[in-house]
Amino acid sequence: MMPKFDRLLIANRGEIACRIIATAQRMGLRTIAVYSSADRHARHVRLADEAYWIGDASPSQSYLNIDAILDAAVQSKAGAIHPGYGFLAENSVFADRVNEAGLIFIGPLASTIEQMGSKAQAKALMVDAGVPTLPGYHGEDQTDEILVAQAQRIGFPLMIKAQSGGGGKGMRVVHAADDFMSALKTARREGLNAFGDDAVILERYLPRPRHIEAQILGDHSGRIIHLYERDCSSQRRHQKIIEEAPSTGLSKDLRSALLNAATQAGQAVHYVGAGTVEFLVDQDTNAFYFLEMNTRLQVEHPVTEAITGLDLVEWQIRIAWGESLPEQSSIPMPSGHALEARIYAEDPDQAFLPSTGRILSLHWPSGVRIDSGVDSSDEVSMHYDPMIAKLVVWDEDRFSALNHLQKALGECYLEGPTTNLAFLQALASHPVMIENTMETGFLDRSLASVYPADPEDSITQDQITAMALAWWVQHQRSLNQESEPGNPWASVDGWRLGLSSQPMRLRVRAQGQTESSIWVAKLLSEYVSVGQSEDDCEEIRCQLKKSLASTAMLRSERVDMTLNDQPARECTAHLSYTGRLEFCMGQNRQTLWVEPKYTDDAFFDDTDTQIRSPMPGKVVSISCQVGDHVKAQDSLLVVEAMKMELSMACPISGIVEAIHVSEGDRVEANKVLIDINPSELN
Repeated sequence: MMPKFDRLLIANRGEIACRIIATAQRMGLRTIAVYSSADRHARHVRLADEAYWIGDASPSQSYLNIDAILDAAVQSKAGAIHPGYGFLAENSVFADRVNEAGLIFIGPLASTIEQMGSKAQAKALMVDAGVPTLPGYHGEDQTDEILVAQAQRIGFPLMIKAQSGGGGKGMRVVHAADDFMSALKTARREGLNAFGDDAVILERYLPRPRHIEAQILGDHSGRIIHLYERDCSSQRRHQKIIEEAPSTGLSKDLRSALLNAATQAGQAVHYVGAGTVEFLVDQDTNAFYFLEMNTRLQVEHPVTEAITGLDLVEWQIRIAWGESLPEQSSIPMPSGHALEARIYAEDPDQAFLPSTGRILSLHWPSGVRIDSGVDSSDEVSMHYDPMIAKLVVWDEDRFSALNHLQKALGECYLEGPTTNLAFLQALASHPVMIENTMETGFLDRSLASVYPADPEDSITQDQITAMALAWWVQHQRSLNQESEPGNPWASVDGWRLGLSSQPMRLRVRAQGQTESSIWVAKLLSEYVSVGQSEDDCEEIRCQLKKSLASTAMLRSERVDMTLNDQPARECTAHLSYTGRLEFCMGQNRQTLWVEPKYTDDAFFDDTDTQIRSPMPGKVVSISCQVGDHVKAQDSLLVVEAMKMELSMACPISGIVEAIHVSEGDRVEANKVLIDINPSELN
């Protein structure tokens, strides 16, 4: 038997650290958090029993700093270290160092991590184990000449993958031979930046596969079992978005063969702990191929827990204690259906660029599982992955679970950083999800069908008026409630001595639309006089139903409004003091910005002659010079942020007037990078 430790250090942060802490504390363990300077007040630090500082904000100085983490383990007298996922979770050197320090590493053997950390070695081992693999090249010779020759042998389209990669980094699909060298250069650079290794492998590319993965567990006696499969086909740029379990797109025979192959893979590397074997399933032939093995807990593990009733973190700890796994026949059959949506701080309207900042308001729906690393008032930092939370639903069948997910997403609200909630709602209600025909390349090919850049019928002027008034009515009532009732000096309806109320101009901007103005002539009880100009105001009735949630910064209302005797569609509106308003009509989430005062035009001013950095990052490359003639949407430079390369497109056609940065420069959010002069273009 292994020693039964009672003090556990979690070498991670964010939602996975909070998730591990919850189970460990339920099991009676004392939990020890580590934190960087940026995470001094983070949620995982607040939840843990103890916490130790391990370095500055940069991951290399903190969560990737093996010495600092081991020092914290010694100081805290921890008996074991749980790596979570990401950072050092799949680092064989870290696993060895933990064991050398006399501690238990909650994960597989270091040799297993090393074998599976190399895509080339992993593929060779799976071939020997009889696990189906895709044709490709995974040799040691990495010269351009050999890779070009192997690409010609495999044929196009093919996939270039960073040998030590994961999470979609260092991966490029190449459709033609002429594009190979450019894609190879980019994949190598991303692999080197993210993993310290620029070696690649080549694989035949399946154009429309499903991504199916099997959850396995292994104990120290050599027993390997599976906990069924998950469907992770909903992806964008190889990043999973909505995951579900079980997969309803597999036949009984195909599921059995895939799960057997997963346990074979685990046996081939003497797997210990929780791991995931990922496969691509060719829908045309029903053949499946080994993709990779993740030697850690997966982000999407909650959907497996939901259909089995098992706690995977608990089993990781019990295996580390030396307990034996039950027989496969003793594992409960899957019950119902579960889906998980990853909620990120990113802006779908700006090419999904990560967003940062303080969370001003946060509201989660009831009756669902939320795995989150943040609370209201917490900061989403530029230094780490921008995941905010995972929303997990369970129901009796897939249809019911999908409806459950759609409703729950509509009730979520976060004010502060921009989130992908609108995109998740659009995806969850799209026919490809409802009909269960999703495959891994769909969103990269057809993103506009799910989330159009400029939807024609997304919001009408009547709806803009109704929602802006809903915000204004609630805002006015809230301010009046906080002051002396009837006091004209506290009035916000344009009251003037000896005169009728002065019309108030609400300046409103909706997503993807130009600014509009709504004039409010008076605001008494439920009746409002409004119009599109100061002289054409007409009276309408504005009624708000019972409040669903209420905090100092948030009003979440069920709005039922009549506009010119025409009832507006009932919706959920999230109303904020800051002038930002989100509302959901069905699965359509819209955002408005409302300004109720006379201010200068800078509030809505959008400068489109400059390229600005959307977030803090590093300039990787610049592909233009001062004086160059450029066209709208030309890529002029690349900024690396959060381990992802972001191509900065020219907003207009014109001439490059000034370049304010050089390659290698670090830039802050909103930094002007390039000026474009449209007037000089012939």
